[in-house]
Amino acid sequence: MWRGACRKCPACGTGSVFRKFMKIAETCDKCGEELHHQRADDAPPYFTIFIVGHMIIPLVFIVERTWHPPYALHAALWLPLTLGLTLSLMPVVKGAVVGLQWALGMHGFGFEHASEKERP
Repeated sequence: MWRGACRKCPACGTGSVFRKFMKIAETCDKCGEELHHQRADDAPPYFTIFIVGHMIIPLVFIVERTWHPPYALHAALWLPLTLGLTLSLMPVVKGAVVGLQWALGMHGFGFEHASEKERP
């Protein structure tokens, strides 16, 4: 999970797990490990919302109770901060989920193409 959270290949720890911002690489560019079958689906957004929410909401309450700023200032402060945290944490969380899947041997979910299935 640590290698994935660092956006590195879960197998070798040196290659990149992503080929774009949030797109999993087909294979590791260093060791050749196949990564195309790793699917994180809805787990990274869920965990990211959970983490960011638990960081931002207490701060919003503390600022409101302490200084009582106008709502426009709240919006100007918390919306960019929330968006920035979300965009910065999402690849880290997705990499960690892919690393966990790789460590547990969850290489794909059994969705085969019709041409690859064996016919009885």
